[in-house]
Amino acid sequence: MTHDQIVIEAQQRKLTGKKVAQLRRNGILPGVLYGRHLEKPIAIQMDYHTTSLLAQKLTSTTLVTLNLDEKKYNAIVRDRQRDVIFGRLTHLDFLAVVMDEVLRAAVSIELVGEAPVLKAVDAVITQAVNSLELEALPADLPERIEVDISGLETPDDVITVKDLKLGDKVTVLTDPDEVIVSVTFAAQEVEPEEAATGEEPEVMEKGKKEEEAE
Repeated sequence: MTHDQIVIEAQQRKLTGKKVAQLRRNGILPGVLYGRHLEKPIAIQMDYHTTSLLAQKLTSTTLVTLNLDEKKYNAIVRDRQRDVIFGRLTHLDFLAVVMDEVLRAAVSIELVGEAPVLKAVDAVITQAVNSLELEALPADLPERIEVDISGLETPDDVITVKDLKLGDKVTVLTDPDEVIVSVTFAAQEVEPEEAATGEEPEVMEKGKKEEEAE
């Protein structure tokens, strides 16, 4: 599977801990690069504006080239931290990958198409699974999985994991019988029943106990 090449320029970062806030004030985004083939994690920094725009396009399996002080690393974003108030990106974690080693990742599912059943009956499409656990070489992992719902024609139709065709380069670890999408009848608004008259059960029970105590 081909990925559009995304290049992120980075430099090794000297400031750590609480001093990192100073970088953010100067328009610099801190991050870290780690991986089992690296001797130790590398603290990095990037231009905030450029990197935050690129980060909007990245999924958990988007392959990027990290230019770090003139050395290139193939990597994916493993974690992103955001400001809890404004939602601004505050930190990026990159996992360095080896192109000939299998990688495991959770890949998001995106529903596409229109389901004919929605025009035939009063129903809604229910998505029970939002991502699949996959294994593949980094270049073969899809950035997202598109599930076409245009084949849902009756309320009994479902789409399971085993219905997907992801190719022989990808191993699906999620249970093949797991239902991804199903059809559910739309909830009907029910008129509330009139309140029953008479004494409440709690009051009757209380009166009974008092009578037995006499």
